[in-house]
Amino acid sequence: MPAEKVDMRKVKEALRLREDCGLSQRQIALSCQLSRTTVAEYLRRAAVTGLTWPEAAILKDSHERL
Repeated sequence: MPAEKVDMRKVKEALRLREDCGLSQRQIALSCQLSRTTVAEYLRRAAVTGLTWPEAAILKDSHERL
């Protein structure tokens, strides 16, 4: 079964809310309309890869044009 597509805007927003605003996973979930499990997974994957909010901020979303 293929993995579900990830909305990069929501990943970036979750990282921003965590690192810039210091929100909890529950608060981020409510703000982004995601489940707490999804937020935890986004943050876990970012931590494993070493992706931080400043780095994520400069990444383009898949729908943006270069």
